[in-house]
Amino acid sequence: MGKQKPLEVITPPNMLRVKVGGRVGFDSKAIERAEAALNSMSGQFSEWLQQEITSLEACRQAARTEGLTGEAGEALYARAHDLKGLGTTYDFPIVTRMGASLSRLIETRELRNIVPLPLVEAHVDAIKAAVRDGVKDVDHPVGAALVAELESRVEAIFPSDAA
Repeated sequence: MGKQKPLEVITPPNMLRVKVGGRVGFDSKAIERAEAALNSMSGQFSEWLQQEITSLEACRQAARTEGLTGEAGEALYARAHDLKGLGTTYDFPIVTRMGASLSRLIETRELRNIVPLPLVEAHVDAIKAAVRDGVKDVDHPVGAALVAELESRVEAIFPSDAA
């Protein structure tokens, strides 16, 4: 073996930093403005959530008629996914959990092909009941039991890959 050359580390210039202008700052005023805007709209959350529930129910009715594997199932998934994202924003974290469980249940056409419709219906009914009865938190005794049961039923059908 001959004499090895010493290693040399070459650090290329960060052209992105030059183009962007260095470190990105944290604008706390912008966050305060966004929070204020969100708070000013909070009076409309109940109405918007009710519109989402009405849409969810319409999608459920279509799925009953047309089945879950076609456009009706896709629309129902879209509504569930929306509720998963909007529940907490609308001050209903339990709806977020229920929407997430329903989304997982009917995420793909293949899943919608084998999922039992009564379990889908139970999710929709649970979401509607939570909103109707003002069960917002996952700490609510009845709400917690209900969401845990829904999630366990989904887990029994489609076990997660958790190690």
